[in-house]
Amino acid sequence: MQKIKSYICGEWKNGEGVETEVFNAITGEQIGGVSSKGFDFAEILNYGRTVGGKKLRKMTFHERGNMLKALALYLLQNKKRYYEVSAWTGATKGDSWVDIEGGIGNLFANASLRRQFPNLPYYIDGEPAMLSKNGTFIGHHIMVPKEGVAVHINAFNFPVWGMLEKIAVNLMAGVPAVVKPSSVTSYLTQVVVEDIIASKLLPEGALQLVLGSARDLINHVTPSDVVSFTGSASTGLKLKSNPVITNNNVPFNLEADSLNAIILGKKATPDTPEFAIFVKEVVREMTTKAGQKCTAIRRIFVPQELMDDAQKAISARLSKTVIGDPSVEGVRMGSLASLDQQKEVREKVELLSKSQNIVFGDMENFEVLGADKEKGAFFPPILFRNDKPFDNVDVHSVEAFGPVSTLMPYNSIDEAIELAKMGKGSLVSTIVTPDNKEAREYVIGAASMHGRILVLNEECAKESTGHGSPLPLLTHGGPGRAGGGEEMGGMRGVLHYLQRTAIQGHPSAITEITQVYQQGAKGNIIDEHPFTKYFEELNVGDQLITESREITADDIDQFAALSGDNFYAHKRETDFNGTMFDEQVAHGYFLMSAAAGLFVHNYEMNPVLLNYGIDNMRFTKPVYAGSKMHIRFTCKELVPTDVTPKEDDPKTKIKRGIVKWLVEMLDQDTEEPLVGFATILTMVKLKDQS
Repeated sequence: MQKIKSYICGEWKNGEGVETEVFNAITGEQIGGVSSKGFDFAEILNYGRTVGGKKLRKMTFHERGNMLKALALYLLQNKKRYYEVSAWTGATKGDSWVDIEGGIGNLFANASLRRQFPNLPYYIDGEPAMLSKNGTFIGHHIMVPKEGVAVHINAFNFPVWGMLEKIAVNLMAGVPAVVKPSSVTSYLTQVVVEDIIASKLLPEGALQLVLGSARDLINHVTPSDVVSFTGSASTGLKLKSNPVITNNNVPFNLEADSLNAIILGKKATPDTPEFAIFVKEVVREMTTKAGQKCTAIRRIFVPQELMDDAQKAISARLSKTVIGDPSVEGVRMGSLASLDQQKEVREKVELLSKSQNIVFGDMENFEVLGADKEKGAFFPPILFRNDKPFDNVDVHSVEAFGPVSTLMPYNSIDEAIELAKMGKGSLVSTIVTPDNKEAREYVIGAASMHGRILVLNEECAKESTGHGSPLPLLTHGGPGRAGGGEEMGGMRGVLHYLQRTAIQGHPSAITEITQVYQQGAKGNIIDEHPFTKYFEELNVGDQLITESREITADDIDQFAALSGDNFYAHKRETDFNGTMFDEQVAHGYFLMSAAAGLFVHNYEMNPVLLNYGIDNMRFTKPVYAGSKMHIRFTCKELVPTDVTPKEDDPKTKIKRGIVKWLVEMLDQDTEEPLVGFATILTMVKLKDQS
C-alpha cells in the first residue's frame, strides 16, 4: 500500500504503519494510507515557531503580500494536476473549480491587502489618542505578529480551499502554519503542498502538513499559537474545551456546519424573476459538492400559499440532476467523499424521516452514470416537506451533510425570522425578494444569529457569487451552532493573528516606533524643498516651514466669486449677530488652496508626479481677513507601490511610491496657531528606475 507522506520539520516523512486507508470516492479503489503515529508534535510546533516564524516576522506586509501573489501564480500553472486528483474525491469539474481556483483566489485576495498595510513587519492600528493637555504625551496602538504557529484542523469537503483560505491570512500576518487536513481527502491537500514546497516561495518552516490523526497536537500549543477548526460542532467543542486551550487562553476559532436557511419573499411569486432565481439557488446549493458544504442550504422557507408551487419547481429542476462519474459528459453531481460519509447521511435522512416527508428522491432507487453505484459513495438529492416547522423541530437540529434539504412554510416575515433563528446560529442565510423593504426587515431581524446574509434579486443575480460562497474580503463564521468564530474578512482576518499593544510616550518616540509622523513630534527641518527629493531620499519627519501669507477680504471675495460659494459667513455685509463668527470668514477650501500655494515647489520639474488626494481635512478655527498664515509641511508616511506596468502605457512603467504629507495651517498671530490640517497624498518618482 502506498503511504502518503506528511511534510514536517523540513522533510517529507511517513508516520508508523497506516492509521487510515483512503479511497477513490467514485470507484472505491484504494489510493493509499496515512499515519501520524510516531510524530513529535511538540517538535513540529517548535520548528514552525523558531524556523518559519522567525523568517516571516522579519518580512514586511508588502513582502509577504508579493510572496502570496507569486505563490498563487505558481499554483495556477499547476492546476491541471489538482483537477485530476480532485475528481477522486467525487467532485465534478465545477465543484473542483470552487475548491481549487477558489482557494488560489484567496491567495490573490490576501496578497492585494498589502496595499492596506504599511511596508513594515507590524501594523499601526487606528488613530493616536491625546493623553495630555499640551500634547507632549500621547497614546497609540501597534499590532505585531504572534510568535507562535497557526494550527489549522480542516474538514474533508474542501481539501484545497480549506487550507489556502486559512494559510493566506496567517502568512500575510507573518505567522507560520501547521495544517492537519481530514484524512479522507488529504491526498489532494498533499498534492498542493508538494508544489508549494517545491516552489521555494515560502520560507522554510512557514508551512507544515500533518496527515493522519491530530493525536496530542493540541496539548503542545501555547498562548502565542492560534488554533482554528472547521468541521462538526461536537468535535470542535471537544477541542475547544481542552484544558490546554482554556487554561492558557489560546485563541481558538471554530467554524462548524450549520443549518443554513433560504427565504422566498412574499412578493417573489411564480410570475417574478425572483422565483426562478430562488429555485435555481436552492438546487445549486443542494447539488454542488453533493451538498457537502458548511454553507449549504438545509432549510427552505416559503410563504404558505406558495408551498406547492415551490415543491413542484424545485423537484422539476432536481429531476434533471445526473449523478455519476464526474469525468463522464453530462454528469451534474458526483459522489459523497467516502462510504463512511454516505452511511452517516443515510442515517440522518432516516432520522429526519420520522418527523417529515420525502417529496423528492429515493435513497434506494436512483441511477448513476458511468460508475458502479455499489462501489462509489453516491447519494441522491433528497427534498423533504415539513408543513409544521414549529411542531416538527428535528429539522432545526439534525443535519444530513449531503444533498438534503427541507421545504417549510411561513405566514409572515416575523415567522420567517423566527424559523431561521431556530437553527441556533448559522453561517449564512439568503432572502430572495424584489422588495428591498422586506429584505431590510428580514436582515435586521435575523442578523443576530447569522454570520452572513445574502439579499438576492434580479438586479444582482447575474453577478452574485451565491448563497454558499464565502468571500475572502468578507468575514466567514457565525454565532451559536455555527461555532462563534470569524475568519477571512480582509484586514479583519489578518489582525486575528496579530497582538495589539498600546504604546504611550512623547510624539517623537511614537513617531519613531510607528514610522508615521505624529503631530507634536520634533520635525527634521531640511534646507532643500522636499518636492525636489526622490522617494528613496525622503524620511518620515522631513519638514518644511513656509513663508507666511496674509489673508485679505479681497481674497475671500474673489474665491467666493470664482467658486460660487456665497455662504453668508463669507460675505462682508452680513450681520454676524447671533452667528458663530465675528466678521467675514475665509472659506476653508480657500485656506487649503492658499496652503498649496505656499508648500508646492513651483519653479522647475521635480520627482513629484502628481497629487491624487486629500485625507482627514479639518478646519479648527475661523480665519478672518488680516490673518497671516504659514504652513508646517511634514513627511508623514512613505508607502511603496508595486504597480504592474502595461505594455501599451509607458506612464505605468515609471517606478514610484506614495508619500503622505501632513499639512498644518498656522495663524502666527494667535496663542493657539493651528487653524486647520490635512493629509495630502503625492505620487513620487523613484530615483532608481532600473
